Amino acid sequence: MAVDEGVAPQTESGDDTTLHRLKPNAVGLLGVVFMAVATAAPITAMTGNVPFMVSSGNGVGAPASYLVAMVVLAIFSVGFTSMAKHITSTGAFYGFISYGLGRTVGLASGLLATFAYVVFEPALIGIFSTFATTTLKDQTGLHVPWWAFAVLMLAVNATGTWFGVSVAEKLLVVLLATEVTVLAAMAVSVALHGGGPHGFTFAPVDPVNAFKGTSAGLGLFFAFWSWVGFESTAMYGEESRDPKKIIPKATMISVLGVGVFYVLVSWMAITGNGEAEAVRAASSANPLAMFFDPTERYVGHWAVDVMQWLMITGSLACGMAFHNCAARYLYALGREGVVPSLRRTVGRTHARHGSPHIAGLVQTAVSAVLIGAFWAAGKDPYTGTYVLLAILGTMAILVVQAVCSFAVLAYFRSHHPESRHWFRTFTAPLVGGIAMLAVVVLLVSHMGAAAGPESGSLVLKATPWLVGLVAATGVGCAQYLKRRSPERYALLGRTVLEETKER
Repeated sequence: MAVDEGVAPQTESGDDTTLHRLKPNAVGLLGVVFMAVATAAPITAMTGNVPFMVSSGNGVGAPASYLVAMVVLAIFSVGFTSMAKHITSTGAFYGFISYGLGRTVGLASGLLATFAYVVFEPALIGIFSTFATTTLKDQTGLHVPWWAFAVLMLAVNATGTWFGVSVAEKLLVVLLATEVTVLAAMAVSVALHGGGPHGFTFAPVDPVNAFKGTSAGLGLFFAFWSWVGFESTAMYGEESRDPKKIIPKATMISVLGVGVFYVLVSWMAITGNGEAEAVRAASSANPLAMFFDPTERYVGHWAVDVMQWLMITGSLACGMAFHNCAARYLYALGREGVVPSLRRTVGRTHARHGSPHIAGLVQTAVSAVLIGAFWAAGKDPYTGTYVLLAILGTMAILVVQAVCSFAVLAYFRSHHPESRHWFRTFTAPLVGGIAMLAVVVLLVSHMGAAAGPESGSLVLKATPWLVGLVAATGVGCAQYLKRRSPERYALLGRTVLEETKER
């Protein structure tokens, strides 16, 4: 561990100045990829987003939206991974932006990223509880209140973080493998049968069609939304083997692998139904029929039943991954000692497991409070809790992604001029940053449509203001420290992992 600006690295002395670290060498390339892909929740992104994109967005051009989003995010990732080769920080965006644009912007961005991941977990608890309640009732006739499943997911997530990233990795490998398999089975079956009732259609993957339809902007936003969390690869650097190589590779694999999968599955779902039939199914009272119908026709009814259960496990995997992300951001902010009491609490790691166990418990408590508040307000766990919190978190993280791109530009100009490259460290981050800002504009202009029945919600109306308030709080705190406590200000975003023999 090291902290720049002349601040000496602390040692494991057992006192309040101890700088704790996460367990090294705990996860490899595939583990980091699985953790990142889990945040995207492929089965939830497909069954939850694609029908809405087809019915209210860019119609049959939905797969083309994923193609466009994949290209943009790959360009963004070029700059992001270039910086990851130089900086290994559990704070990810927090550390990157602090080095590139300074401590004040870094703290504001770190708080925004933390805020985003903190609200993502209760959002996923909402959709998990909905899937679990409806599937159990449909297939067994049993009615279990949604809050019981919410409690279960809180417990599972807290336990996984307590025992370290390697335990979470093993759970996610199983959950992800099964959900990807059933979606792939549908797509491959449609392809092997020569397409749907009208054969193959290539209109869904024509990039021009990404910009057509009822609301192309809404469709494009949902496509980008489906990737949220892919950048979480960077926060596992400290726990990975050879992070300078693993994190860049894992990030690009996550972006491109998920992208190809999204394009293929959504394309085959539309082809398997037929273009007109897919639009009708997506616009019906049961939009999931867009996936269930071709799955039943080309794979079998058993696969539909399995898919329903995997929608539950997929949302569980996604929520677990976001819980790990939130815990690591809280830990990264806490261990720097900007607020001394945080170093003794959320900034500590478990003596045996090397996990951010206290930060994980804090995240569990915050999620429980948010879930309880939405329940008390009478919000539906899906249309209320999931949708509203997901939009709130997505706006925050997209702003941070845009800022990170511009941080890459500044970082290589001032820190590593010898590594500057016309594309990797200039053109790619510049284009990526502008594109990310465009996605933020898409979100702001289509929030009401994305929120559906909650379009008039006070939470939705307050979303841009909440994001701005969190960012302003970070700026204010940084400036206060700069004036009143320069030595603590010097620590902001500066805790990074140095190359050591053990790595």
